[in-house]
Amino acid sequence: MITTDNASQSQPDTATRAVDERALAQGPLTALLTAAALTYALDLGSKLVAVSRLEGQEPIAIAGRVLTLQVFRNSGAAFSSGQAFTAVFAAISVAVVVVIARVARRLQSLPWAVALGLLLGGALGNLTDRIFRAPGVFRGHVVDFISVEHFAVFNLADSGIVCGGALAVLLSFLGTSLDSSASQDR
Repeated sequence: MITTDNASQSQPDTATRAVDERALAQGPLTALLTAAALTYALDLGSKLVAVSRLEGQEPIAIAGRVLTLQVFRNSGAAFSSGQAFTAVFAAISVAVVVVIARVARRLQSLPWAVALGLLLGGALGNLTDRIFRAPGVFRGHVVDFISVEHFAVFNLADSGIVCGGALAVLLSFLGTSLDSSASQDR
């Protein structure tokens, strides 16, 4: 007759559970960092190409006059508003990066990770312009190059911010929290 000791069996189960919990926690963090890195890399790369190929050139029509590519230097925010507050927009971007970094520690929701990653990548993309582009540190003008007729001129960082923000609003509306739980009030 073979007997087993329950105490010795519970230790591997506990260790396995701890490893599983760490792996589960790393998934959303990995997704956040991946979304942020992709958004940032696409934004930075597209701005480098836009500046080298489009600046000083005639606009390139993609869909007639509805969608064109043309470089604009934007010292303000959306729709070139607040052009006198370039340093404030840089400070807001830094604050967004800090808040997302703090929230990332308790993040367990994959959709929230993607939303925050898009926001982080977009904020870093525009912050890079504010720091490294003329006229100076924290006063640099953001490179915008995608022009939609009767709308705005924007870049891929702006697109990441808008998509991440829209996803965050949707997740909030659905009651999904950062720890992946649904609201109990529904």
